[in-house]
Amino acid sequence: MTKAYMIVTYRSIGNPEALAAYAKLAGPAIQAAGGRFLVRGTPAKVYEAGLSQRTVVVEFASLAQAIAAYEGPGYKEALRVLGRNAAERDMRIVEGVG
Repeated sequence: MTKAYMIVTYRSIGNPEALAAYAKLAGPAIQAAGGRFLVRGTPAKVYEAGLSQRTVVVEFASLAQAIAAYEGPGYKEALRVLGRNAAERDMRIVEGVG
């Protein structure tokens, strides 16, 4: 089975308090859904057209598991707490190379 990865970059953070409240819920929800955090932080170095943005990478056993984690009630609650304007993010779920 091919693993899948949830990759998030933060373009801007407008409300650090809301982001902190989101993180308290999102981390446990993602882990309970089978996610394993591989990366959390800002780049040590960027190259080419890279941007120094907070980046999070979470590994899942499968694409279905990653999608279920995002769509699950625990993560939905975390997103509700985050709100619409607290952070501008780019999130994608990508299958690994099998």
